[in-house]
Amino acid sequence: MNILVINAGSSSLKYQLFQMEEGNILAKGRVERIGMETAILTHEPTGKAEVHEVREILEHTTAIRKVLELLVHPEHGVLASTSEIDAVGHRVVHGGESFKSSVLVNDEVKKEIKRLFDLAPLHNPAHMLGISAVEANMPGVPQAVVFDTAFHQSMPAHAYLYPVPMALYRKHKVRRYGFHGTSHNYVSERAAAFLGRPLEQLKLVTCHIGNGASCAAIMGGKSVDTSMGMTPLEGLMMGTRSGDLDPAIVPYAMGKEDLTLGEISSMLNKHSGLQAISGISSDMREIVEALEAGDKNAALAFEMYEYRLRKYIGAYVAAMNGVDAIVFTAGVGENSELLRQTVCERLTFLGVEFDEEANRKGRGLERRISKQGSKVEVLVIPTNEEWVIARDTFGLIQSQNIRLELSKIDFSHGNRNSVQ
Repeated sequence: MNILVINAGSSSLKYQLFQMEEGNILAKGRVERIGMETAILTHEPTGKAEVHEVREILEHTTAIRKVLELLVHPEHGVLASTSEIDAVGHRVVHGGESFKSSVLVNDEVKKEIKRLFDLAPLHNPAHMLGISAVEANMPGVPQAVVFDTAFHQSMPAHAYLYPVPMALYRKHKVRRYGFHGTSHNYVSERAAAFLGRPLEQLKLVTCHIGNGASCAAIMGGKSVDTSMGMTPLEGLMMGTRSGDLDPAIVPYAMGKEDLTLGEISSMLNKHSGLQAISGISSDMREIVEALEAGDKNAALAFEMYEYRLRKYIGAYVAAMNGVDAIVFTAGVGENSELLRQTVCERLTFLGVEFDEEANRKGRGLERRISKQGSKVEVLVIPTNEEWVIARDTFGLIQSQNIRLELSKIDFSHGNRNSVQ
């Protein structure tokens, strides 16, 4: 079975095509700057030359059509026909309380995703564009949606509720939802496999550290707390997002600087974090380069970033009354040797024994960066959110096919084994 995975943004689209039985990636790519005459399309077919085009792509339906054309292209394609795509899986950031697991797309699901636009105005509308674009180009092909928030629906009420009037929760569902759920889910499973221990017996702190960043406390394979909240703004200091701050800062800054709601939201989401403190970049690689060159603002930005991450790790160890392993993943977590080293060398009170040599080796590979015998294991596990989306989509399609087969069984005579 071939499954196309799509992650649609407001002006971008990323995709991967999986052959599920073998677990192979047949092709991957992205379309950037959708809506412009100079959109950039990059297509990477496995075993073939990469395609890079700059062309006019004004909306998502056209972007999907161009992707499909490349997938079946005589020279650059990997399929003979688009009919070989059995299903499409989509990432959707916010599922609210409505979706506790991945689901197949139907009219009711689309209606509910649209109702949740207010909770993720930068993300859910873009995901709906992707769903609609697939419907326009591939009518009748099953689609599934995999929610960033679904994995965290196991959090207990004392973790997901905010200490504000309950009317806000009852009427408007103001609560912690958490994000990066597919990533936290994937790396927790991989951590258990790496350690050779049942996931149900482990206490893990997973750190998805990229331009957007979150930590999760995972007990027995279930999320019991996570740092992002009702929106992806809460929690850790990020590339351009502030993370935690005193909520009174919002009205205070609005009054002092005469800012609108839109302007204060933009400030906290797009002009804070590493970018704001360093004055250089939101990219950790550039921050580290400037730090090593003696830039004091870059050094301060790094120190704040690391400190806040380490505080969350400590908090989640306390929340679970212990920890078996700490896992680093995503762009910064997988690639920043300095960040991992700084965090680990300041967690010795937990029994972390850091292996500096292991930290420098094995880029892109699952590995242990704590010493043998360390009381707490520290792992680096590259995330694979697209595979989780493909896997969930595959499972849903298989379940649907089983239900269709069961619907053909005649139970009317009391013989549950008779098939007409």
